[in-house]
Amino acid sequence: MPGNSLPAGTLHVVATPIGNLDDISLRARTVLAEVAVIAAEDTRRTGQLLAHFDIATPLVAFHEHNEQERTGELLARLAAGEAVALVSDAGTPLISDPGYRLVAAARDAGLPVTAIPGCCAAIAALSIAGLPTHRFRFEGFLPARGAARQARLAALAQVPDTLVFYESVHRIAESLADMAGAFGEGRPAFVARELTKLHEAGYPGTLASVQAALAADPGGDRGEFTVVVGGAPEAPAGDAEVERVVAVLAAELPTGQAAQLAARLTGCSRREAYDAALRLGRPRGE
Repeated sequence: MPGNSLPAGTLHVVATPIGNLDDISLRARTVLAEVAVIAAEDTRRTGQLLAHFDIATPLVAFHEHNEQERTGELLARLAAGEAVALVSDAGTPLISDPGYRLVAAARDAGLPVTAIPGCCAAIAALSIAGLPTHRFRFEGFLPARGAARQARLAALAQVPDTLVFYESVHRIAESLADMAGAFGEGRPAFVARELTKLHEAGYPGTLASVQAALAADPGGDRGEFTVVVGGAPEAPAGDAEVERVVAVLAAELPTGQAAQLAARLTGCSRREAYDAALRLGRPRGE
């Protein structure tokens, strides 16, 4: 590793591998080796990662039970000019993991915070799910209790964005069943198990079929899960809405181009949008 070249008093939010240790970036290794201290959600797990790469930086525990107390200590070290790294058990810190209070406090104190990007299970699963990615909503872990979980899913039933959840092995079956109840068994879905690890598996299909595939897999009752669910189908816009959008676009664009853009914006067919333009008195060839 090169000599210490990190800016003084900077908090480095460092992503670490979610399974395969080869996924760590060279920059992350350098930062972890050069900071004064690493704030780790689980010092034992992070200690194993550091040992693998022969890094001897001191560790301090930083988790949901001591985050408030440790934030003050770490801010003092940052203010004194020390560089500090924040890591979670695996993946990108703050994504369903501790760290928000520390980052917010550092920002409030005018201290520099920088991201050392890398692995994130939600993004990894989304990238291979085969579901729309132009808009997605990360929900993290659903409530553990059945009634609260079902209520949360009911509130998401009409959301058009692709949904991304984390779930534990102890609740994956119940959560998938509740999703099918809230969204319908035919909603497109993808379940990723043990991403980047030796026994990685993916189950694409619908909420009904992924439940069946997971139940039939001898290893389906082990591991960590990321669930990606397609959003609710967007209802086509009514005639009045189509005409409103077409009117705005047709004032600036030729009829055909206005109809094409209106169809994309409202979900109607291009023919419907074109007919709406004609009803508004736009000439066919314009």
